[in-house]
Amino acid sequence: MPKTDKLKSAATTGAKAQKPPKVKAVKPKKPKKAGKAKKGASQFTPLAMTERAQLLSSKVVYQGPLFRILHDKLIEPGGHPSERDVIRHNGSVVIMAMDSSKSKRNPWIVIERQYRHAANQFLWELPAGKLDPGEDALAGAIRELAEETGYSAKKWKPLVEYYASPGFLGESMKVFIAEGLVAGDARPEEDEKIEFRLVKLSDVLKMIDKGAILDGKTLTSVLLYERITARKHKR
Repeated sequence: MPKTDKLKSAATTGAKAQKPPKVKAVKPKKPKKAGKAKKGASQFTPLAMTERAQLLSSKVVYQGPLFRILHDKLIEPGGHPSERDVIRHNGSVVIMAMDSSKSKRNPWIVIERQYRHAANQFLWELPAGKLDPGEDALAGAIRELAEETGYSAKKWKPLVEYYASPGFLGESMKVFIAEGLVAGDARPEEDEKIEFRLVKLSDVLKMIDKGAILDGKTLTSVLLYERITARKHKR
């Protein structure tokens, strides 16, 4: 902290400045340093949950190939009784695949365009897909990237995990960054009609600014990545 300036004499006013009383400074206690995170981790480590609801009953009211809907009766952590309809899902992975061989600050990003019936329009998105029951998230991300685009990657690391709509949807989305891309043949599923291309990060950000990207996982992943990398470059 910079030292405070010494009080100047009040000669110009003819008055003598009084010296402030001496106060003994109390040094604040230094907070304990947090443990350093391990580098190169390929899996997500969720925060420990301290409180959970008490589930009284759970009934499956719909079972489909992708998800099921449950009607739950529960006691919430605050003691309030409640009933909730919840969509349960195995979870999904999102892949921000990039080629940074020419520019670390402005890499080329793999984005896809496909029709989404729920949105009733074509959307630009990052590659993504659902996990199979019990499937490891990283293994699922590697599989989905290869199936949808044909690319494999030499380096993988987690970016973020989030819930898109936790008010009723129990789907966790785990986002990975994939670097060192190697091209291959795509193997999309029969009902997937996907076109993909590589676009510079700066151009993807322009698409976001113009409202051309409406997909939540893409907005979350790209904007978070840009924020993190911009902060690193300022150091």
